[in-house]
Amino acid sequence: MVSRMFRIETGDDKERRELLRRRLLETNTAASPVLRALRGTPGERQRPLQLWALDEAGDLAGGLVGHTWTTWLHVTYLWVDGRHRGTGLGSRLLADAERAATRRGCDAARLETWDFQAPEFYRKQGYEVVSVIPDYPPGITEYTLTKRWKGFSSSGD
Repeated sequence: MVSRMFRIETGDDKERRELLRRRLLETNTAASPVLRALRGTPGERQRPLQLWALDEAGDLAGGLVGHTWTTWLHVTYLWVDGRHRGTGLGSRLLADAERAATRRGCDAARLETWDFQAPEFYRKQGYEVVSVIPDYPPGITEYTLTKRWKGFSSSGD
């Protein structure tokens, strides 16, 4: 094996970050027939999905931020103001996002949550734990959950 010297740098470099992203995309595309088949199709790009719940005064009562990619919905944030918890608003936001994702061709969802947040809430919505990372961050457990579905209505977006 040949030993080589490399200079390692740190710092935010948008140009290098984009170059790295493109090169990783090229490498992954070359290595995966599935990813290669996605290139040039509508499923190739992430599409934002955002839902906002406003109370009677027009204030933010809750919301969901995520995106769809290929046949998956990725829920990034789901939040309900404390005054509105227990009203079904979180369940409604999640179900509405799943319906919107279904209209985009999705049949599965994924999300991450911490142990003090909402793993039980998501289980009640049909999500299953697929990964547990203890001490991420220290003293907290992170859960990754997924759900697969079929049969939602396909009207509107």
